[in-house]
Amino acid sequence: MREGLRLMIDPDAETVRLAGAGDVRAAETLVRRHLPKMVGLARRMLNDGAEAEDVAQEVFLRVWREAPKWRPGAAKFETWMHRVAINLCYDRMRRRREKADPDAGMEMADPAPLAGEVWLAQQRAAAVNAALAALPERQRAALALVHFQEMTNIAAAEALEISVEALESLLARGRRAMRAALADVAQDLIDDADGASRG
Repeated sequence: MREGLRLMIDPDAETVRLAGAGDVRAAETLVRRHLPKMVGLARRMLNDGAEAEDVAQEVFLRVWREAPKWRPGAAKFETWMHRVAINLCYDRMRRRREKADPDAGMEMADPAPLAGEVWLAQQRAAAVNAALAALPERQRAALALVHFQEMTNIAAAEALEISVEALESLLARGRRAMRAALADVAQDLIDDADGASRG
């Protein structure tokens, strides 16, 4: 009875069990269901699409290794996957710091003119990504899980292995830092947009 209740609570439990038993369709279902979320989370954490795809691949390699041993427990399988992705992102971020290449991540601006609205949307997205990338790792992870992965505070706290109160504290500090960082660039974006529409 309890096993059946756990399977109802964790929508992935039966699929993981089947994938662990070698069912290719179940494995494909897990990929379809979770790959976009894993790539999205890693992209928000690392601000790099190629690295995000590498992280998602590593997550699924671990899924295949763990699926035969997986037993439904306190955490949902998806929560465990998020935890693995975050840890892999933390590892990559630490390696980046160790290399400390000052030119890493610098991109040359495209000299071709862009339509005003497209340009403004790109600038906004770049400002948000830069502000997110400047946050401490744990605040970035909390914001990415709750706002971009749309996890509940309880699930995000489980994924980060912290209390809900600690998560809420990270979210509050992260949001304050994001507001402050984006307030500095907001006027510049408005001025640039006005200039682009006049030009």
